Amino acid sequence: MSNVLVVDDEDRILTLMTRSLTLEGHRVVTAGDGFVALEQLAAEPFDLVLLDLVMPRCNGLAVLSLMHELGDRTPVIVLSGVTEVGTRVQALERGAVDVVAKPFSLVELLARMRRHLTATKPAQPAQRYLEAGGIRLDLDRRRARIRSREVVLSEREFSLLAHLMRRRGEVCSRVELLRDVWGLSFDPGSNVVEVGVRRLRAKLEPDPPIETIRNVGYSFSGR
Repeated sequence: MSNVLVVDDEDRILTLMTRSLTLEGHRVVTAGDGFVALEQLAAEPFDLVLLDLVMPRCNGLAVLSLMHELGDRTPVIVLSGVTEVGTRVQALERGAVDVVAKPFSLVELLARMRRHLTATKPAQPAQRYLEAGGIRLDLDRRRARIRSREVVLSEREFSLLAHLMRRRGEVCSRVELLRDVWGLSFDPGSNVVEVGVRRLRAKLEPDPPIETIRNVGYSFSGR
């Protein structure tokens, strides 16, 4: 269970996030403005902060600056309806680990949270094999076996399958796959992800365990 601080001046957002994150197994503390958030951060440790930018009394950018001055390194994901790129860049420069635009997809936000929460945990010994859905990946030798047959995958296909298997049962957004599998920090405006998934599915026939989540991304459904 992770300890998450949600900072927003909209009661609707606080209620939504409290309900959703609690269902995900997190402990949630809320704050209605930046000053209250800083008091909460001083009172107890948090694993992650979800921070709005536009708030009364003390806004999100001020909170980031003060956290930096106080030496508080708690990861912060900014949730913002501000459309100006410059403001979002300021948030990243002041220490935010991610920026999510409002209105946001809850599924995508939860995926981003998992990524940053995992990054703060102690590193585990490297594993050699991934096994799920009748598929066994040898991460050292870059080989794949599907039940009794060995399948030849390109380097990209192998990386895509490994990423999906590590997150089995969870939704991997298109943006996440572009970043983590293709190494792109921007959307090139092509269907490169869709093509990659289609080719991978063809090699995993007759029953490829990769599910399309409409308008969001993909999920490895094999167990």
